[in-house]
Amino acid sequence: MWPNPWGADLDDPRLGLKIAAERLSIVRYVFLVQIEDGIASASQRASLEYADAVLIGWPSADSPEVVDIGDAQRAEVLEQIRLMEEYIGRFRRLEHDGDIDGMTDTLIRVTERVAAIRGLYQPDFPLPTFAEIRRVVQDEWDEDMGKIDPQDGNPTADEIERETKDADRTQAQDGEGKS
Repeated sequence: MWPNPWGADLDDPRLGLKIAAERLSIVRYVFLVQIEDGIASASQRASLEYADAVLIGWPSADSPEVVDIGDAQRAEVLEQIRLMEEYIGRFRRLEHDGDIDGMTDTLIRVTERVAAIRGLYQPDFPLPTFAEIRRVVQDEWDEDMGKIDPQDGNPTADEIERETKDADRTQAQDGEGKS
């Protein structure tokens, strides 16, 4: 028998639902903290959006939307939790190493395990796939990147000199009109 310092009912057939949501929420938060100082790539945004989509509207264990699962499904939940915990261990190592790309991929894998668990307990709930989320986020990313004027971010020396002269000329003209 496993030690139980949490006081959880380890015989509760819906315990896996609670564990999955809590673990993904923690991993998602750690990932968010890691990427919040920069501009998130399309992959980073998509992995975060995927986790959010799987967690949104998460049911309580006693919700009428949650079905009772049988022994085979319970074994599948335990297997998904085992895999999820392996990925969380990998995620920790990647975080320690500062490997954001690896963390991005691993968040997707953790989320897939949690989605599988939710699908067992809530089979009628439509869960998106990562591919669906990725397509939408990539379209948004491409649109956002298209709005950026590349010359504004890296002007040439001639452009800076021309802009400076234009600004000086405008300032001199404004000064003449005020006298």
